[in-house]
Order: sequence, then structure tokens, then C-alpha cells
Amino acid sequence: MLMIFALCLASVSGAMMKILSETMEPPLVSFLRFAGYFILLLPLAVFQYGRRVFVTARPMVQVLRGLALVLGNTAFMYGVRQVDYANAIAILYIYPFLMIALSAWFLSERVTLISWMGVSGGFLGVILVMRPNVSGIDFYGLFIVFTGFMVAVQMLLNRKLGVLSPPIVVAVWGAFTATLISGLSLPLYWRMPTQDEFFLIFLLAALTALSQTLMIVSMSWATADKIAPYTYSEIPFAVLVGYIFFQTTPDALSWTGICLIILSGIAVVVLPRLFKPHNTEMSR
Repeated sequence: MLMIFALCLASVSGAMMKILSETMEPPLVSFLRFAGYFILLLPLAVFQYGRRVFVTARPMVQVLRGLALVLGNTAFMYGVRQVDYANAIAILYIYPFLMIALSAWFLSERVTLISWMGVSGGFLGVILVMRPNVSGIDFYGLFIVFTGFMVAVQMLLNRKLGVLSPPIVVAVWGAFTATLISGLSLPLYWRMPTQDEFFLIFLLAALTALSQTLMIVSMSWATADKIAPYTYSEIPFAVLVGYIFFQTTPDALSWTGICLIILSGIAVVVLPRLFKPHNTEMSR
């Protein structure tokens, strides 16, 4: 329930980013989002872990994670300017399948045949949602695909850092490094936000801090394989949020792709429990 509620909040925060990107440049929104997220989350981390918060393991990996956060967040806002919000979230969920594909190379993990089948189904679902044509590539959709790739990289880096530091400490350092990196673009994009924009930025930062904290708590209370199927609840939430905020809904073909993405992701988690693939493991 915590993960589902966290993803509901994440859907709303994504809508806030889309709204803000219509009047502000995405790099500026990224800086303000991560700065607010850091300011709100730091006191909670200090209260729980004290001085341990200020000591980080693998600083270069933290920098890479912060860079992935900034690039993914900024690319999402550029893409969602033109892509229907619910479709954008569905395309974004290419990241679990990219994680599986990259883990064989990045972490030298063995990947089962069922997982590769899930990866194939997920990619097919994303193609149905994007519907690229031969005469012209949907570059805005590619921004969302790139965001999914950055999220996959973040998740893999989380696994490397998670064994060395508490999750909330990793989150604080991610927000800190992302603030510093996104701040490099301020001379190009800075302008004083309006009063309405400040309100949306504060709301975005608060929603991000709360949703990320709830995700961390839920992952600490249950194993990843039990949580994973529920992460796809963000897609129907995004459909509802898209309808409420932007009066848009996916068409029949997009719904087909969304269902295929969700079913492929759940199958990757559920089917290995039903069948023990002794001889079906594949590795890169």
C-alpha cells in the first residue's frame, strides 16, 4: 500500500513537471526540484542517521547517479511537452526491461529466459504506445525512452550503493549531487519564478520527497520481487492524472501497449515462482 500511494504521488509530481515545463525551461525546473527535494529530505536523514549522512561511499558513483537523475529528469520534461502524459509514463516503464538487459552486462548477473521474454514483450508494448513511423522518428518519444534508460542506470547504481549506505542516505546524496550538476546550467536558464510557479515548485519538491521516502520505506519492509508487480500501478494512475489535468486519454492501440507492458513486467516476477527454470538461464 505504501508503494502504491508513493506511485500515486509520483504520477502527480510528473504532471507538475509537465505544467512547469510549459512556462519554464526544463533544466531550471530540474534544479529547483532537486534543490527543494534535498532541503526537505536532509533534516529527516540527519535525524535518523546523524553524522553518517555527511559521509558517502563511492563518491564517483554518487556523481554518476546524480548525473543520471538530472539527464533523465530534464529529458522527461522535454519529451512530455509533446507526448500525452499517460503515454509518456507508459513509455517510461521501459526501464525495468532495460534493467534486466543491462544487468547481464553491468552487474554480470545471469538472466533467465523468462526475463528475456518479458523484456521482448515490454519493448513491443512501448513500440505500440510510441508507434514510430518510417518517414519520421518521434523525437519527443525518444526523450522519454532516454529517460527510461537513465532510470535503469540509476536503479543499477542504487544496487551498488545500497549495500554500502542506508537508502535514505543514498537518496539525499543523489538529490545533493543532482542539485550541483543541474546548477551548472543556471547562467543559461535562470529567471525568477512567478508566485504561481513557486507554489508548483514547492508542491513538486514536497511530492518528490514524500514519494521517494515512502518508496524507500516500502522497499525496506518487503523484498523487491514482492514490490515489483505493484510498481506498474503508476501507469493507470498516470491515465487518471492525465485526464484530470490535461483532459487526455490513451487510444485503443496505446491501451494495448500499456496492457502489454504491465503484463510483461508482472510475468517477469510471477512466472519464475511458478516454474523453476533449471536449464533456461541465459547470460550475456
